[in-house]
Amino acid sequence: MGEIVVVRHGATEWSTSGQHTGLTDLPLLPGGEDDARKLRAELSERQITHAFVSPLTRARRTAELAGLFDHGITAELEPDLVEVDYGRWEGKTTPQIHDELGHPWSLWTDGTEPGDSPGESLVQVAERVDRVLERARPLLADGDVALVAHGHVLRILTARWLGFGPEQGALFPLATGRYGVLGHEHDWPALIGWNTGRP
Repeated sequence: MGEIVVVRHGATEWSTSGQHTGLTDLPLLPGGEDDARKLRAELSERQITHAFVSPLTRARRTAELAGLFDHGITAELEPDLVEVDYGRWEGKTTPQIHDELGHPWSLWTDGTEPGDSPGESLVQVAERVDRVLERARPLLADGDVALVAHGHVLRILTARWLGFGPEQGALFPLATGRYGVLGHEHDWPALIGWNTGRP
């Protein structure tokens, strides 16, 4: 039985500054491209047979540089792996959101703010990642499956793999250019590795 390798894209201008980057299609920084190249050596040691990649540029470029579009791997762009739609909080940092609201805010407890641009709820994101996991599970019979995407969506996916609600994604921070491994222990879904990668 293979494992699911969840890969967060390399650094962008907004990930470095702490701005919430949902559907804004930013490129990788030069350092982010270096992050992705470092992943190639580590991921090449795994038996990855399939890859699902967010269609946003930062994820596609990471997958490309990490070797996941190479011959021998079936790679597909997967719209369900795009990042959370933050609505009106797109491009803002958490302190800026605190200041605008006049009180502390967390995606995990407060979600996206209703209004003209309400964004996406954690439940809606969970529905998306559940579909991805449903596609990935049968493929584990052939080897490992790589999922290349974004911080919050991969954290929610990890929570769902483990049988938790989407808000428990708060427990799984994942740095840019790093990956985690989702597998099984005694037939139970398990977290096998996390925030792995070369500095």
